[in-house]
Amino acid sequence: MKKHTKAWVPVMAAWSFLGTAIESNGEDWPQWRGSERADISSETGLLQSWPKDGPRRLWLSREGGLGYSGFSVVGGRLFTMGLFDGKSHLLAFAADSGKKLWSTPLGGHFENKWGDGPRGTPTVDGELVYVLAAKGDLVCAKTSDGSVVWKRDLVKDFSGKVPNWGYCESVLVDGDLVVCTPGGKKGLMVALDKGTGKTAWTSEAFPDGAQYSSILPVEHEGIRQYVNLTQKALSGVRASDGKLLWRTPWTGRVAVIPTPIYSDGHVYISSGYGVGCKLVKLGGAEPDEIYVNKIMKNHHGGVIKYGEHLFGYSDGGGWMCQDFKSGELVWNEKKALTKGAIACADKKFYLIEESTGTVVLIDASSRGWKERGRFKLDPQTSQRKPAGKVWTHPVISNGRLYLRDQEIIYCYDVKG
Repeated sequence: MKKHTKAWVPVMAAWSFLGTAIESNGEDWPQWRGSERADISSETGLLQSWPKDGPRRLWLSREGGLGYSGFSVVGGRLFTMGLFDGKSHLLAFAADSGKKLWSTPLGGHFENKWGDGPRGTPTVDGELVYVLAAKGDLVCAKTSDGSVVWKRDLVKDFSGKVPNWGYCESVLVDGDLVVCTPGGKKGLMVALDKGTGKTAWTSEAFPDGAQYSSILPVEHEGIRQYVNLTQKALSGVRASDGKLLWRTPWTGRVAVIPTPIYSDGHVYISSGYGVGCKLVKLGGAEPDEIYVNKIMKNHHGGVIKYGEHLFGYSDGGGWMCQDFKSGELVWNEKKALTKGAIACADKKFYLIEESTGTVVLIDASSRGWKERGRFKLDPQTSQRKPAGKVWTHPVISNGRLYLRDQEIIYCYDVKG
């Protein structure tokens, strides 16, 4: 483990918890990165260390279908997507047993060498669930039986262009709106009435191409806005009408994926492919650039703000802790675990290594890497393509840890 004490550039802040319109019961996980899109569960009383072979597995299902779609868990049901017989499907399982409850076809087959099938995470709002499949099929369905309430096509309806790895975004439900990113000449973002699917507005002032990052809702100086990241810029539009409020340049390479982070008037972003990270202070049409550096180069495993620090995997730097006020590296660990995804619950980080399916529990601490247990997913899929890896992010909900390797869904007891 390495220490780094040299300061880079003074910074102010990174993000805070955000209130959203999504309702959840207890410790449900209603959307991508949880109820506040921060990837932190507020659950307590979880295991602070694991037995030698890891936590007890409660169930395993082989009915998830192909793809990398994540999980939402609400009202005793787990929602995800998977590819079956040439079509993507929205799926519901009993969260406590893994029993498959229903399956709803969404759209056509998405295929590439890294893996076929859907990528995003369903968003649950009350009795409805919203989902975007990889080829642009946006569907609203009933959580009870999967019956379709309405659907739109981001390509046909909004002149969107499917990104190279497919649409990976997890749509945002905010108030009466469903907001997503078709990209293209009709505007980067579109807002729809969540009950009918009718178009409320499009952000025509910013006709950029869609990437893989999901929208973050922000309340800044009394104005509700939606923050989005592309290869060209980080931008914010007014929630009421899609008007472009501000924009700051970003030179993304190949793909930009992690969800932005907001705190106290500041927005933090990070990208892989050697790009790095950036913090800006909102104010006017051109936010002030607080710092840009290459300490955190997060590809797609996610960055979490916990306490006064940011945590995630940085390409070339390993697992690391970055001080969000100064931007400096606090610690990094390269040997204990290679690249993967991160989630947080009850003062612990849950990490999964993409190349092996190894799952590790560590302290959520700025004092260094302190491991509290590990295990390896077993069995693992035989259907993953050679270029594919274990890329679905961990989810912790109601005392259970949910993981995925293509068609295999795993559920572990982390309450003890």
